[in-house]
Amino acid sequence: MREKAEAMVLGSFLGDSLALGAHWIYDQKQLAEKFGRVDSLLKPTPDSYHPTKEAGEFTHYGDQTLVLLQSLAAVKGFDPADFSLRWQKLFDNYRGYVDRATRQTLDNIAAGANPAGSGSQSHDLAGASRIAPLVYRYRNDPDALVQAGRSQTAMTHNNPFVIDCAEFFARVSHRVLQGGSPVESMGLVAQEHFPKSTIYGLVQAGLDSKQEDSLTVIARFGQSCAAESALPGVVQLLARHEQDFSAGLIDCVMAGGDSAGRGMLVGMISGAHLGLAGLPQEWLDRLKKREEIIRLLTTLE
Repeated sequence: MREKAEAMVLGSFLGDSLALGAHWIYDQKQLAEKFGRVDSLLKPTPDSYHPTKEAGEFTHYGDQTLVLLQSLAAVKGFDPADFSLRWQKLFDNYRGYVDRATRQTLDNIAAGANPAGSGSQSHDLAGASRIAPLVYRYRNDPDALVQAGRSQTAMTHNNPFVIDCAEFFARVSHRVLQGGSPVESMGLVAQEHFPKSTIYGLVQAGLDSKQEDSLTVIARFGQSCAAESALPGVVQLLARHEQDFSAGLIDCVMAGGDSAGRGMLVGMISGAHLGLAGLPQEWLDRLKKREEIIRLLTTLE
């Protein structure tokens, strides 16, 4: 299981890094004309949301996920206070994009909020997209995993639906690491843990559309950051490309919008399913923080 757990974390970071250059372009035609088929890690253009970054680096989502991994490695588990302090330090003179959820959370902390109450009300799925390091750390303790996943999300995105999404994807990842397929795992987790939730309907919509073109489906579901739009897109990408890590993430990017938020979750679950052999070596070679990520994961064993 450890090899697939490592692939899960690396896969999540790859999902973010592949999206870096084309992140938040919504016009699919414009995106294709500008970049062609995004099948390698790109340096963002000067007019992008991430002009200070280089190919193989991360968006602000990936940077926060790395901080979470660093915190886990330092204290050998999830400590909300430690994560909060490291997260705040990340944004001292940060050289990347700072989104609204981050700004609101920083304002709440400055006003005296503790980690449990500091989160914005943002409904962006990205708040739930950082969880791969937690799944790695608590892959043998699903109860602790769910608690930590919900807590880390609430620290910046204190929105009940986004917090539930974090639990959903944590449970799916855990089940996939145990040997379940993504399609089977998503269906069972939705049925067993969210039978009367909006999540159940969104998961079914994603699964029911798996035979359709992903770009068309995601345009229909919605390309935005909002969890209600992004969740079924993640499900569809995983279902349609269950045996092809690269194709799922390439379609995620080419679908436009918040491809990084979706991509971190697609890469996480696909990596957990396919293992290191399923990850493109060229992408891994260009991932700038790869060695640090592997070293930090080793300290959690």
